[in-house]
Amino acid sequence: MPLEKVQALNAARLTVLRAQLTPLLETKLPITLEIGSGHGHFLTAYAGHHPDKFCIGIDLLADRLERSARKSKRAQLANIAWLHAEAGLFLEALPEDVALREIFVLFPDPWPKRRHWKNRLIQPAFLSLLAQRAGEHCRLYFRTDHAPYFDHAKAVIHEHAGWTLSDSTPWPFELATVFQERAAEGYQSLAAIKACVKSPECSVPVTTSNKR
Repeated sequence: MPLEKVQALNAARLTVLRAQLTPLLETKLPITLEIGSGHGHFLTAYAGHHPDKFCIGIDLLADRLERSARKSKRAQLANIAWLHAEAGLFLEALPEDVALREIFVLFPDPWPKRRHWKNRLIQPAFLSLLAQRAGEHCRLYFRTDHAPYFDHAKAVIHEHAGWTLSDSTPWPFELATVFQERAAEGYQSLAAIKACVKSPECSVPVTTSNKR
């Protein structure tokens, strides 16, 4: 697709996203974002257990978002929303005065072949974009069942100036999702905190790793 058409398409999508976000961001609750929300099991349960937070799940697959919306509707949750959005475009659509308080990236595509590593979500440029939209001490939670991707993510986050790996941040909520149940050989988790280098609750460098 020609560059001009790509730019026009992204501009149109950005306009739609901003219009969708406007009423959602009227909330005064802290915002929790799940990137790649899958079938919505985790975030729906999380929102149900945390009525003091507003949860937004984004995904690229419309059928997943439809299933997610049905789950949260059945649960009668008013503190959750689902958006069809690419992560970078979603972050760009956020108003400058809106800061994320929590970010979940659970079982993303590991792109195992070396020639595809550039497609992995956890990359320096993306971490910089996340840091720009994250409030002070925002938590980033990452979990994968692909050991090489875990090592990659841990190394990239450790080297990034905007995030500090933390072993003092507990995993905030457990739910055996479809993807987690498929992790036959277990999974690994880490937590990182934005702008906490001088905070007494974190140290450099450390990681949190949860194995089943």
